[in-house]
Amino acid sequence: MILKTISLENFRLHKNTSLNFSNHLNYIVGGNGQGKTSLLEAIYYLCTSKNLNRNSDNEAVSFEEKYFKVYGEFLSRINNKVEIRFENTSRKKVININDKPIYRTSQIIGKFPVVTLTQPDHAITLGAPADRRKFVDSVITQASTAYLKNLLEYGKILRQRAILLNLYKEKRTSQIENELSTWTEMLIRSGAEIVRHRIAFIVEFNEYLTSSYKEIINDLEEPSIEYEYLNMEKAVEETFIESLADYRDEEIRKGMNLFGPHRDEFSFRINGRELKKYGSQGQHKTFQISLRFGEFFYLSDKLGEAPLFLLDDVFGELDEFRARRISNYLKKIGQAFLTLTDITKFDSLTKTSEDFLINIASGKAVYA
Repeated sequence: MILKTISLENFRLHKNTSLNFSNHLNYIVGGNGQGKTSLLEAIYYLCTSKNLNRNSDNEAVSFEEKYFKVYGEFLSRINNKVEIRFENTSRKKVININDKPIYRTSQIIGKFPVVTLTQPDHAITLGAPADRRKFVDSVITQASTAYLKNLLEYGKILRQRAILLNLYKEKRTSQIENELSTWTEMLIRSGAEIVRHRIAFIVEFNEYLTSSYKEIINDLEEPSIEYEYLNMEKAVEETFIESLADYRDEEIRKGMNLFGPHRDEFSFRINGRELKKYGSQGQHKTFQISLRFGEFFYLSDKLGEAPLFLLDDVFGELDEFRARRISNYLKKIGQAFLTLTDITKFDSLTKTSEDFLINIASGKAVYA
């Protein structure tokens, strides 16, 4: 998949920016606060309808303006025109694909696959279990609409079951108990399917992770991901039933769902040792980058086409050896967008005549 062109109106510093992109590498160079990361943010909006940095949509509207609009044209097996418009006053966001409105964001997820490598990625290896679950789920949902639907359904079940747990805590009637049992059965079915999908994914994805890691630092280290599901020796449903029985009194007392895939952990390891406890800063960064390259090639194989790859100021924290290795590795993928603060970093990068260099200053874009 290729993003051929993009247009921005009132999007942060970009009052009126239109660009055509290379089918290969697009280097976006500019100082801090000049609008280079905003360009990646706009691309991410086109692919997902969401903000890259998890901020609210109104923060992307240019100062003293009432709306922003992002438009892009994707070239693939089926060409698509995407427009995202957000009104600041009404807080209304309108999504159009080929001039037809999209009413649910779930309809766009996976349609325009995208992989991001940004500064907040440090949370994947250093942060809470929820950060690792979010990474795993974000990869699988882009490759599987069935998993996305099940994940959304599971979220609804959790919310309804939490309400019933709180009600039962206050008033233990047979009606509430029967309703709670029904939603518990739904939790088991939906949750078990999520766990099975995650187990299969981790087995397969470890190969992509290992391959990407070796591209960056050769064979010096062996990375892996372990899915720390509660009891891998028993059938998933059996584990659910036993665990929910064990947690029953505590769940009622707290009014919370205490067991299920929303509480599971993924352990990242190098040579069998837990990365979060024993990994160096360089190992964490290499692991984070390898996760994203692994995600890229995993989605490429699953979807039959390459996702877009967005890399925000990645090279600023890398030594020359890793920067050069990653730059060479990028030549094996399709279209990518890389922001750089310092043009001198090109000494460690590989640029060909097919690549574009775009300078950004005060929201203005100029081809170099």
